[in-house]
Amino acid sequence: MFGSILTIGAMLGAITSGRIADFLGRKGAMRMSASFCITGWLAIFFSKGALSLDIGRFFTGYGIGVFSYVVPIFIAEIAPKNLRGALTTLNQLMIVTGASVAFVIGTIISWTTLALTGIVPCIFLLVGLWFVPESPRWLAKIGHEKEFQTALQRLRGKHADISDEMAEIQEYIVTLQSLPKAKLLDLFKSKHIRPVIIGVGLMVFQQFGGINGIGFYASQTFEEAGISSKTGTIAYACVQVPITMVGATLIDKSGRRPLIMVSATGTFLGCFLAGTSFFLKGYGLLLDWVPIIAVSGVLTYIASFSIGMGAVPWVIMSEIFPIHVKGAAGSLVVLVNWLGAWAISYTYNFLMSWSSSGTYYIYTGFSLLTILFVAKLVPETKGKTLEEIQSCINSDRSRRQDIIS
Repeated sequence: MFGSILTIGAMLGAITSGRIADFLGRKGAMRMSASFCITGWLAIFFSKGALSLDIGRFFTGYGIGVFSYVVPIFIAEIAPKNLRGALTTLNQLMIVTGASVAFVIGTIISWTTLALTGIVPCIFLLVGLWFVPESPRWLAKIGHEKEFQTALQRLRGKHADISDEMAEIQEYIVTLQSLPKAKLLDLFKSKHIRPVIIGVGLMVFQQFGGINGIGFYASQTFEEAGISSKTGTIAYACVQVPITMVGATLIDKSGRRPLIMVSATGTFLGCFLAGTSFFLKGYGLLLDWVPIIAVSGVLTYIASFSIGMGAVPWVIMSEIFPIHVKGAAGSLVVLVNWLGAWAISYTYNFLMSWSSSGTYYIYTGFSLLTILFVAKLVPETKGKTLEEIQSCINSDRSRRQDIIS
């Protein structure tokens, strides 16, 4: 329960994230999230019993839930189209870097001291936001024309010509303002259903591939396979960062679809190897090879997940929704992601008690389904502006309707 309560808080954060980001702005939402995280970490540090530990974990989860929506949205809205994928992936790189640092230093310091280290990046963020411009698209949406132009000029450079980009954004905003304010039920209308299916589907497959179970209980998994938990955990941490850096360099070159399909193929292989190692151990076969196969499987899984499945769904989520439904749609997608994270983190130990090999073979099946889903439904968004992506999705829907009629 303590392991999964973070994801319960994150689900609540996901439900409210879109509205908060639309009401307070992208920067305001991040400030609020950082405050929740700091409060949560302090509650854990000063805890004298289970209740304050759970409250701290819940508060931290709430802040992370809002962050997980607003950060990729903010990056997508401020980035030039040729750098949008790489910069959004940089967010995932920072996440895995933080996780890797926590994995490593958690082997040498107490958990109370470890809780204090979580406050440090929150403080850096609160200070850094004073020097970062607000999202120009959000400023244009709420009618702050002067601030919109100033922010865009700061982002593109003092001497950059922003007239074409300004005109494109303003034209798109005018179109959107003629549309009614989107509610949750509106997401399931025909004009929005395709991006909703894509966003929700990617988050389902990202989580049900097993990442939070494998990640939360990595040390336990290594011990069950016969490897030192400290050695395995440090190897796990060291693999994530360089591989995520590779993904960040590839996403705007190879494209979103190829990268996520290669990543899902790798997670399939990693889960298959890990599942096979537990199968062999259960039947007393090739026992000398079992630890090597298990570690190879888990590290292959983590490397493959880090290169695509970790970041690309968030990149695509930040790109495919029109701005007038971004709040409601983003909240739904992030809610589904954290619901999946809770389901996997809560059930992992139960599944492993049932069958260690069966657990990993189930995750293998979801990796295969990911490849099929991306091949059939997910569009390529590389090199397109957010407005061009909407035109592409709308034209695809029109072609399908013409075929049906």
